[in-house]
Amino acid sequence: MLKIEGLSVSYGPRRVLYNISLEVISGEVLALIGPNGAGKSTLVRAVSGVIPVESGGIRSDDINRPSVNLLSLSPMQRARSLAVVPQAASMPPAFTVWETVLMGRTPHLNFLGQVSAKDEAIARLALQKVDALDLSERRVGELSGGEQQRVLLARALAQSTPILLLDEPTSNLDLHYQVSFMETVSALAHQDKLAVLVALHDLNLAARYADRMALLVDGEIKATGTPRQVLTPELISMAYHLPVQVIPHPYADAPLVLPVNN
Repeated sequence: MLKIEGLSVSYGPRRVLYNISLEVISGEVLALIGPNGAGKSTLVRAVSGVIPVESGGIRSDDINRPSVNLLSLSPMQRARSLAVVPQAASMPPAFTVWETVLMGRTPHLNFLGQVSAKDEAIARLALQKVDALDLSERRVGELSGGEQQRVLLARALAQSTPILLLDEPTSNLDLHYQVSFMETVSALAHQDKLAVLVALHDLNLAARYADRMALLVDGEIKATGTPRQVLTPELISMAYHLPVQVIPHPYADAPLVLPVNN
């Protein structure tokens, strides 16, 4: 479980996150939604350790291990507890997919940085899980945007962490790759019992693939719950300053958010 407790973040004198508390349990996808500028990416970066935290705590709880304060860990130690798929990340174009995914094993290598047969087996399995094993020998610079996102996900899976953070992973993908990517993430969370926190712009994509949602507005959590509990006309109209209607999805067991013409 990932536990965020009273987290606040400021950029200079400007407070951007206010007393955020969230729990992401093993085996679920929690989608972080909200308008542009709400603080979604800031929250993901704060949890991952990229930006400093003003106050609050971030913990990893596991019934088989003592609770870990992630803020007290070194970057290398933290990389053994959580993995990140960043937004619009650029990867060295000359590296092969295999070399890139194997980089995910870096936190687990010995002091000589030697890659073992176990590391290679874990990297190969990560590629299999995202259906990208056939890309192993390709150069990253030759891949499409959707293929690159799958490689980034495989690299994160190769870290072998119980927590996975994703920052707008579908923002630059076409519809086919958006659906394929989120189907993969959902399956990984449920099958491998990962605690997944994903920031998403697309409310209907989030509704279809998230087990729970957290609505972030102006740096504050306004609602948490299932997609049906969070995606209400009142909450979404308030957050996005736009009248909407919410209807049952015609093909999926999820709500569908539609803007209302003025």
